[in-house]
Amino acid sequence: MDNQGNILVVDDDAEIRNLVAEYLTQHGYHVSTARDGAALHRVLETDRPDLVVLDLMLPGEDGLSLCRDLRATSNLPVIVLTARREEIDRIIGIEMGADDYLGKPFNPRELLARIKSVLRRARALPVSPRHVRRLRFAGWTLDCIARHLVDPEGVIVPLSGAQYRLLATFLHHPESVLDRDKLVDLTLGREATPFDRSIDVQVSRLRQLLHDSGREPRIIKTVRNGGYVLAAAVEQLDE
Repeated sequence: MDNQGNILVVDDDAEIRNLVAEYLTQHGYHVSTARDGAALHRVLETDRPDLVVLDLMLPGEDGLSLCRDLRATSNLPVIVLTARREEIDRIIGIEMGADDYLGKPFNPRELLARIKSVLRRARALPVSPRHVRRLRFAGWTLDCIARHLVDPEGVIVPLSGAQYRLLATFLHHPESVLDRDKLVDLTLGREATPFDRSIDVQVSRLRQLLHDSGREPRIIKTVRNGGYVLAAAVEQLDE
């Protein structure tokens, strides 16, 4: 079976680590494991995972802190796996840069489906040349490594995983009309339903971040019966 990808599972519960590793291995993935943040960093020094499954409740440095650090130094996809089911934990995890969130106890098949979905989104997202770290547009700058925005005054604006994917998609297709089906697939990892307006909500929130949410937006414009278009010019900046 061909290698479907390299997955790093970080969980202090040895039973869960072994269960997930065995299940993913059976489905064609190469799996590394770590019990805490220190072990995670050791793996990253020698291995190149395509995705991290990260538990929040870890000894020492917790999962949210590790997720924030990963997001500050890479664009490595992260799925948060935790026993904490409160809505605020899910929101914080996404705000820290997690790409998805799954509560314990979980069905391994659901975890596998989410891994496939996140990897598909990550691989579908156009990749900038290695020397391009930042994309500048309309006075704003997107840092493609740290996955955050910098506003025209130099203030850092955090992005959720979905917001980053949506904005990066627009920036890689400037002045091109992107329909809702394509945007839903890239940012939410699923097909759009006939009455699905979730991408409109995402675009609205992104416009608010860019201070572009007036009656006539200047940066992301709506194309009637077509979708959306990034109307600003995009400049690639070297590191």
